[in-house]
Amino acid sequence: MGRRSSEQWARQQEQPDKVAVDVLVPTCNRPAELAVTLAGLAAQSEPAFAVVVSDQSSGRPAWEHPAAAAMVRVLEAQGRPVTLLRHLPRRGLAEHRQFLLDRSTADQCLFLDDDVWLEPGAVERLSRALDELQCGFVGMAPQGLSFLNDRRPEQTATFQAWDGPVAPERIRPDTPGFERWPLHSAANLAHLSAEMSLQPGEWLPYHVAWLGGCVLYRREALNDAGGFRFWTGLPADHAGEDVVAQWQVMERYGGAGILPAGAVHLESPTTVTDRQVEAYDVVLKEEPA
Repeated sequence: MGRRSSEQWARQQEQPDKVAVDVLVPTCNRPAELAVTLAGLAAQSEPAFAVVVSDQSSGRPAWEHPAAAAMVRVLEAQGRPVTLLRHLPRRGLAEHRQFLLDRSTADQCLFLDDDVWLEPGAVERLSRALDELQCGFVGMAPQGLSFLNDRRPEQTATFQAWDGPVAPERIRPDTPGFERWPLHSAANLAHLSAEMSLQPGEWLPYHVAWLGGCVLYRREALNDAGGFRFWTGLPADHAGEDVVAQWQVMERYGGAGILPAGAVHLESPTTVTDRQVEAYDVVLKEEPA
């Protein structure tokens, strides 16, 4: 079932038995940003999806903000199941993501950060790409539109489209693929999309070092690769948990970024202020060379 339009909002409705995508949104102390993120989801049409919001705010949950609450009501009126959860105490980013993953039942799960707006059609494009590519994940790196006039050719030089099927890759700090990481800075992908003259509805997969903010996984692949269960070996203050999870999925199933990137970073100050511990430095330190 797709999105219910406004003439149907007040009609009695049954919740769908199954959805194609679970959208998993971890949030903390960002009520305004969460409202914008939910508004982006409300603009999506296909496929059928459910939303799970897990809040770790220090005060009232973000969904109680009037703007966020209004967007929850819109999603529910559209026929999108919305689950609102409080998850405390805070045990770190990886544990929070695992908590959300454990509540997903759909074949595809989209980890969407609470400061990312999606253009209409973004979820459908991601889902279609994942179905066609049959890899472990696809993603749209959120673009900072304040950088639209800031072209950085030195950072886009590593761009490499997938030529043929997406294949498994091993990425580590000492491998050439790691050098792709600046590709997702600023508005680099917006510039690349414009240069390639991509047409509406057209999309292109490309090689990544990793993706942040908007990543659609095949849930089975993510779980098979270990998910975020490595959280038990990390201190609560850490960063880069999504990097570890994606590298583990990429080694088994491959992963790709998608152009155009219809995800916009809201450019709010980060809530992850302590980055002294990179998750891959801890989780992967014992692996064989």
